[in-house]
Amino acid sequence: MHSAGQKIRLWREAHSPPLNAEEFGAQYGAPKPWPSRTVYGWEVKGKIARAAVQTRLSQLGICEPADWLAPADTTTLPESPTHMINDTSDFYNAHAHGFVRIATSTPQVRTADVAFNRDAILAEAKRAHDARVDLVVYPELCVSSYAIDDLHLQAALLDAVETAIGAIVSASAKLAPMLMIGAPLRRNGKIFNCALVIAGGKLLGVIPKSFLPNYREYYEKRWFAHGRSVQGQDITVAGLTAPFGTDLIFAASNLPGFKVFAEICEDYWSPNPPSTLGALAGATILANLSASNVTIGKSDERHMLARAQSSRAIAAYAYSASGHGESTTDLAWDGQGMIYELGDLLAESERFSLDAQLSIADVDCDRIVSERMRNQTFNDAAEAEDCPENWFRTISFEHKSVGGDIGLHRPIRRFPFVPNRANKLDEDCYEAFNIQIDGLMRRITATKAKSIVIGISGGLDSTHALIVAAKTCDRLGLDRKMIKGFTMPGFGTSDYTKSNAWKLMEAMGISAEEIDIVPAATKMLEDIGHPFADGQPEYDVTFENVQAGLRTDYLFRLSGQHSGFVLGTGDLSELALGWCTYGVGDQMSHYGVNAGVPKTLIQYLIRWSIQTSQFDAATDDVLQAILDTEISPELVPADEQGGMQSTESKIGPYELNDFFLHHIIRWGQRPSKVAFLAYHAWKDAGEGLWPADFPEAKKNQYDLATIRMWLEKFLWRFFQFSQFKRSALPNGPKVSAGGALSPRGDWRAPSDAVADVWLEELSSKVPEN
Repeated sequence: MHSAGQKIRLWREAHSPPLNAEEFGAQYGAPKPWPSRTVYGWEVKGKIARAAVQTRLSQLGICEPADWLAPADTTTLPESPTHMINDTSDFYNAHAHGFVRIATSTPQVRTADVAFNRDAILAEAKRAHDARVDLVVYPELCVSSYAIDDLHLQAALLDAVETAIGAIVSASAKLAPMLMIGAPLRRNGKIFNCALVIAGGKLLGVIPKSFLPNYREYYEKRWFAHGRSVQGQDITVAGLTAPFGTDLIFAASNLPGFKVFAEICEDYWSPNPPSTLGALAGATILANLSASNVTIGKSDERHMLARAQSSRAIAAYAYSASGHGESTTDLAWDGQGMIYELGDLLAESERFSLDAQLSIADVDCDRIVSERMRNQTFNDAAEAEDCPENWFRTISFEHKSVGGDIGLHRPIRRFPFVPNRANKLDEDCYEAFNIQIDGLMRRITATKAKSIVIGISGGLDSTHALIVAAKTCDRLGLDRKMIKGFTMPGFGTSDYTKSNAWKLMEAMGISAEEIDIVPAATKMLEDIGHPFADGQPEYDVTFENVQAGLRTDYLFRLSGQHSGFVLGTGDLSELALGWCTYGVGDQMSHYGVNAGVPKTLIQYLIRWSIQTSQFDAATDDVLQAILDTEISPELVPADEQGGMQSTESKIGPYELNDFFLHHIIRWGQRPSKVAFLAYHAWKDAGEGLWPADFPEAKKNQYDLATIRMWLEKFLWRFFQFSQFKRSALPNGPKVSAGGALSPRGDWRAPSDAVADVWLEELSSKVPEN
């Protein structure tokens, strides 16, 4: 380690608050940000920076060019051999993974009592500070209170509001969160309904309300001027001058992705909400300071709007409405607060509470930016609107972000491919089945097939494919006997799974036959001179593939004999891991009905079929027996203790692999972030939500070392080993929004790539234990 690397590290640590490598590179890198891996290369690996970078660091007073050739001063280092900082030091910090902690606040309020409201706002700000919140969104006009009618025109009240704002700005110097508060403000002979953005003892900016409701119970145009044309202006409040307009975005210089735009109440109900332009200009977080009196059904309407806007604008949406304490002369208030991200509800406050409410969620700004990169319609829309980023004003500020492990306030689905909406569970499962059924129906009618040929092993995948085929025949009014089911026992087939295969075929009422592939497999092994043919217990890949290939060969020949097509049974999880035999093997079929369905979803759909009595009791019994059987290819004979070949002991638990797969193919997440999310999802089986009716005995948990180990194997298999198998996939329907791996659909990748980038990122940023 050279002296320059040591000085850079010590300088980062001495910064207040301490900067991680990514923050340091983003804030001080020039002419473009330095990646964290580059910074750690200087600090840990002794790599030497370019001359321009050395000059830049010298100008910042961090280190001199000569320091790059001088050895580190070991007397300043701790004695512990773990003194070397590496990328794993930030692993547990949610900020390092692109999360921003948002809160909606419904403070206590007293009508027109500005001093009371000021103190209530600051009390909630302190509470948010203690909860390590980054942004607090308050209700509309919360400083004055909303329902005060003509009191908005009283000079004494407006003076008091400005004084209170000055006090709040001053108090914010000792608080970490950015505060968005609502207040009536005067400018140039007009009164505006405003959102004020305050952070670190500064008034960063003021946004006027664009749309003023003046219908039914609303009379805002009586008091306020609209702000639709206010751009590029300033305003002075309590002696503080700040940018004023609807063209403001607030961006943290030291927390990438933390970019906020604010709109106010009725703006939300407009056919063209201002927040749309804010998002197109680059804001990842859209905030709404609202009053919004409550009527029957209005809560649902607010949810609908927030969900739609967060989805359409590819953003987070934080909404905060006025609560108890507002005047009830003619209206009532419920204090609803909610936070959405990309259409998903992350947090919601208690409505009609007498106490102040602080609803908190960690928003994934990194995921939002990633989704915008993938969605060219979003970028086309920005261009169609004259590229708002070119004329919006970005107000940069240094956020007092908190380092270290701050936990994660966010629901994480352990099974991201599995339906999790309890109120729509039956509908979602029905839909998943019928996507496959509809695809298979179309293939039957297009090919005019007289039969469907399928191999039945007594395992999960062939069971699910058979269920889909049976339901397809029922929908088309065809006799299930057109399904030709073949069980083909090999060297490792157990009596138990073969029995289940026969029970299943009989219960489904299909044509069923058995072909013993052992004689043909033995002959092939003899012909190629395999050691097994000489009596040696050599159970290598060739031994396994001979059996897998023969089964597929039989099925293809049988499909020709019966004027039909081979129905593939391999699933999405196996395709991701390359856990299939290429070509003449289970990778190939005429139609891959399960290609878009991962293992965890197959398990859940079979379980749902039992719970909802989709079939008769006899069928349910065999389905349950199949669910309870350990997943195995059964290509290797049982050992002396009767132990069978285990798939998951070789490639890892499917529940983890499917978690990894979802976050990598759907969101393009870094391996370290996938590990971070998996850690929070799976570290404690007693925390978080499980899918409805999930068996208690199946609720597993994994420590970080286990997650890291299996993720490393997944990355190698997915990025380096198995793409060539996916590049030649048969047709099959996409089922989940999480994605599929067809080269004609969601996933296009080279077959000869290497996994080094992903493996290095994992190795450098995720602790081993």
